[in-house]
Amino acid sequence: MVAHETALALIQLGAVFFGLGLLGRLAERVGMSPIPLYLIGGLVFGQGGLIQLGYVDDFIHLASEIGVVLLLLLLGLEYSASELVNGMRKSWAAGVVDLVLNATPGIVVALWLGWGMTGAVAMAGVTYISSSGIVAKVLGDLGRLGNRETPTILSILVFEDLVMAAYLPVLTAVLAGVGFLAGLKTLGIALAAVTIVLVVALRYGRYVSMIVDSEVREIFLLKLLGAALLVAGVASSLQVSAAVGAFLLGIAISDTTAHNATKLLEPLRDLFAALFFVLFGLSTDPRSIPPVLGWAIALAVVTTLAKLATGWWAAKRAGASRYGRARTGAALVAHGEFSIVIAGLAVAAGAVPAEFAALATTYVLLMAVLGPIAARIVEPVLGLLGRRRLTAARS
Repeated sequence: MVAHETALALIQLGAVFFGLGLLGRLAERVGMSPIPLYLIGGLVFGQGGLIQLGYVDDFIHLASEIGVVLLLLLLGLEYSASELVNGMRKSWAAGVVDLVLNATPGIVVALWLGWGMTGAVAMAGVTYISSSGIVAKVLGDLGRLGNRETPTILSILVFEDLVMAAYLPVLTAVLAGVGFLAGLKTLGIALAAVTIVLVVALRYGRYVSMIVDSEVREIFLLKLLGAALLVAGVASSLQVSAAVGAFLLGIAISDTTAHNATKLLEPLRDLFAALFFVLFGLSTDPRSIPPVLGWAIALAVVTTLAKLATGWWAAKRAGASRYGRARTGAALVAHGEFSIVIAGLAVAAGAVPAEFAALATTYVLLMAVLGPIAARIVEPVLGLLGRRRLTAARS
């Protein structure tokens, strides 16, 4: 019986991996992020879908947790402590505007739907944070990494990622239903940890890198992955959030060690993160999507306009041209992995209604597709509007 179940589990898991590969190939062919397709794949195989996976649930749950850890670890590896500090100094005003304009719609909708403060805090994060992975890929694909407005885009993304380090512990405390004082304690621990890690990374980052570094790939991978899981586990036990722990470890690793670690971990991150997106889709009943589709479209429209306004204002302050301002706003539209991480934490805690997962899934599907499209068409659209305005002025 055990051998039979093992065989079925291997068949199901193999089908999931192969199916994800096909979806990823399709996304690459059409020039979009694979995240929406992974979510759709989860919807197809989850509750209320065409086929239900009954033998690999435990593995996918654990793998998805590892996926979140790796997502945040590699996010931390992208930045040095000095880049974070400088980014905060340059972009704090634009970051605050971004936070207010894009978190507010999520809060309003959650309260309107009667999801209470817990749902409002969670939905605020879903609508607020852009997908740095999708943004970076789009900028690279369009050859805009050297553009004048790109530092403005990256500085806003840095601010968002630092906000995540403070936001996730707050969300964890809210989802756990702890009191106000306990929530303040959790936030205090998180802010203290961020401060300590930044100081350590600025002054002693090379020693942290030396501890995990190795010239042997196998040893390097084992130490790096082991350290990430250990730190994430300790952070989770302190109710600070495993994701924050992994993010802080990534910040503390610097220079060539960080670069080598990114190259080594990227395939693992892509694998486990894909399972995380599938798991979120599995937990969402497709039949719950139509009732919230209107709300998802409304949120997509409002937050797209908010991101465009944020980028335009920030790039204008940096002296960018009209096209540069438009490109900045359009680049920030895409939402993806971190919105799903936030929604996944809320759903796993059982602190939000079933409609929350449906709304978050539908919203991210829309924004992950809309973001790259907006980045590609913003210049032709702006040029067309300019020509029409010029023609109208002449006539």
